Amino acid sequence: MTAPTLELDVSPEWGDDVDWDKLTHRAAEAIGAEAAELANPDMLVSVVFADDAEVQVLNRQWRAKDKPTNVLSFPMLSREEVLRASEMKNGGAPAMLGDIVLARETCMREAAEKSVALAVHATHLVIHGLLHLAGYDHETGAAEAEEMEALEVRALARLGIADPYLS
Repeated sequence: MTAPTLELDVSPEWGDDVDWDKLTHRAAEAIGAEAAELANPDMLVSVVFADDAEVQVLNRQWRAKDKPTNVLSFPMLSREEVLRASEMKNGGAPAMLGDIVLARETCMREAAEKSVALAVHATHLVIHGLLHLAGYDHETGAAEAEEMEALEVRALARLGIADPYLS
């Protein structure tokens, strides 16, 4: 399987009990198998495992929401550019697809509420964030939300993770 090239920055608060690099790469490969536009090693994604305070600053600055959220995605390409790039896998210098930032405390709280391991919830959020970078948006309508959720569920199933929307 192929996936975007990933660069990680993991805050020490996330701990070393999980191999965050392996988790992130497996998530990217799983969604790359489901969404062909994300099966492109010529695209570069920055994944940051941060804390709530850092995410709150970003959320306030970029979305005018003064609170932390579980994951933020900052796409660098339009949907059309992503699709065009996915057709031209040439082994050249990677194009920056965008940034994903996860908030530790929010992710931990949500994982506890869902009774799943933090690693499981983080895997889902990385997949969710990658789909946003590729131009999917669950907030633009019911059909788009269903498409995005279906891709997430199939990618998670590839990793042996249950459907997070069944609760």
